[in-house]
Amino acid sequence: MKINKLLFLAIAGIFSLASCSNDTESNSYTPKGDYDSGILVLNEGRYDQNEAEVNYVSFDLSEVNPEIFYTENPSETLGRTGQSIGFNGDLAYIVVSGSNKIEVVNRYSFKKVGAITTGLSMPRYIAFANGKAFVTNWVSFAGSGFVAVVNLASNTVESTITVADFPNKIMANNGKLYVAHNDLASVGNSISVIDATTQSVSGSIAVGDMPDTMMMDDSGFLWISCNGKSSYPVAANENEGKIMKVDVNSQLVVKTFSLTDKKHVGQFAVFGSNLFYTVGNDVFKMPLTATDLPTTKAFTTTATNIYGFAVKNNRIYIADAKTFDVNGEALIYSSGDGGVAIGTLLRTIETGIGPNGFYFNL
Repeated sequence: MKINKLLFLAIAGIFSLASCSNDTESNSYTPKGDYDSGILVLNEGRYDQNEAEVNYVSFDLSEVNPEIFYTENPSETLGRTGQSIGFNGDLAYIVVSGSNKIEVVNRYSFKKVGAITTGLSMPRYIAFANGKAFVTNWVSFAGSGFVAVVNLASNTVESTITVADFPNKIMANNGKLYVAHNDLASVGNSISVIDATTQSVSGSIAVGDMPDTMMMDDSGFLWISCNGKSSYPVAANENEGKIMKVDVNSQLVVKTFSLTDKKHVGQFAVFGSNLFYTVGNDVFKMPLTATDLPTTKAFTTTATNIYGFAVKNNRIYIADAKTFDVNGEALIYSSGDGGVAIGTLLRTIETGIGPNGFYFNL
């Protein structure tokens, strides 16, 4: 237990004894571990080095703990290229792509409880449905790929699902899994739909080029950011990014928002009644009820290289990977929904090398 948490609990206990001696119930919250009630920042590390790690930041931003995987498991290294984290119950599954494994830890103590080390090939992202884990795998940079079905009791891959090339981000919703297909060479323009019960592809949604982040809104619509083709590897093929709204019942796109002038959607998030996205270093905010994209940016971040993004509880979290060979930063801004002007920088926190995502541990 970290010192400031111990002090907090001690003070809370004193007040509880002084004022609640006749109460039959307590309103106090007992943390489940040192890393409860905070944000996990995943760091990829340099591509060819075993430098993947996880940082912890408390929700009030007062406590920052680097390298918590090594801190709690000093005889272990997380591995090469920390790709993503998925939560399932009290467990966190850390996908380490370059090491072809998934480390399983208690999400609150970060003590290792197991690992998935076989049946994976360049694993990317993980989702949970019907009592199983589903993990996208690239296999190579040349195409192909599959979704691995993981038995959570034994931490083993028990089967695979054949899908289109380059299965990347994956999201579970109401017994279905949605898999975005894209790669590093601007290939991919579809979302595979997998039935979690039959473990088979039940449909496909045609979307814009390079679909990336997928998020559900409170009304049950699926929002998808499509980055658009970049100038690599063929400059003439570069095109604009798009944001698409999908009816999951019909599996049809019901609204498309297109950028102009070959601008690309960078990062993307839906929170509450708004969506947020980046174009270069500019951050935009748009109501989900809007009929057109905003014409003006909300603010410009000072990040060198935006590599991770999240919006939660009136804050915008931006991971700045800088040059990928030095420690990065987490830049935390106001989202404009809590009485503080949008774009107000609340805190800058040093991270490890290549920070690529934020995971809210509560």
